Amino acid sequence: MSKVVLKGFILVPTHELTVVKHALGRHTQLTREELGCIQFDVTQSQENPCRFDVYEVFKNKDAFLQHQARVQSSDWGRLTVNVERHYEVFE
Repeated sequence: MSKVVLKGFILVPTHELTVVKHALGRHTQLTREELGCIQFDVTQSQENPCRFDVYEVFKNKDAFLQHQARVQSSDWGRLTVNVERHYEVFE
């Protein structure tokens, strides 16, 4: 099985920015601890504080799908329900 790479960005509504930024550290920690996570980086844009660039690498599709399922049922998933996601996934 080949690696799965997700890259793109999220746009956070201005009124939710503080909450999302506060939760991002824990979300990053939990993701990096997942079996199969090779790399996980989320970086806030200098030009647009509501934009966060996202880059994820998982060892295979199963690991990636397990991550997606965990996120859906996590605090991060609930807190970011209004976030616009603009991603491309490569296998």
